[in-house]
Amino acid sequence: MVHALKCDIKKFFDSIDQTVLIRLIQARVQDEDALLLIRQIIGSFSKSWGIGLPLGNVTSQLLANIYLNQLDQFVKHQIRAKYYLRYCDDFIILGHHPDTLKETAKQIDSFLQERLKLYLHPNKIIIRKYRQGIDFLGYVVLPNHRVLRTKTKHRLLKKVSEKSLVSYLGVLSHCDGHIIREKILEKCRIDSLKKIE
Repeated sequence: MVHALKCDIKKFFDSIDQTVLIRLIQARVQDEDALLLIRQIIGSFSKSWGIGLPLGNVTSQLLANIYLNQLDQFVKHQIRAKYYLRYCDDFIILGHHPDTLKETAKQIDSFLQERLKLYLHPNKIIIRKYRQGIDFLGYVVLPNHRVLRTKTKHRLLKKVSEKSLVSYLGVLSHCDGHIIREKILEKCRIDSLKKIE
């Protein structure tokens, strides 16, 4: 039976150590002008001295992937996880034995603390049977299909407008969202009629 380990890194963007990040970049980039620019970008923000990247900044997404490439390499080469998926600071590892996955989470947490000065969020380490569905990136992934997370459905119905309609329909195109799609379209039709009146 397949189980999924789902983890989240605690306060990821606020906890990135800028010195560690710059050292990782220097190992790959030799151009001094490029390094100077990168240092200025990284140093332009901090939650506390030398710590953190601004959430939502385009460069932060790129720099976060450089930072967590260390985790990817550890999971791939040291833990040798065959089925590993990471998006930013959320990741999933599939395996057959819950106890092995618990041990994997401990190893990852130790690695993150020692090498990257990060911690797994203790309340967001979840192991569950794959057939029960895995809540990941706004969807619940089931063995044969995906559905939108309930909280995401409610937020979508509450916030949808004619301006945002196309982007929300795009979100729904990645899952079995026919019913919620019809509800959204109906809501937009009603809102349009109210404007006419």
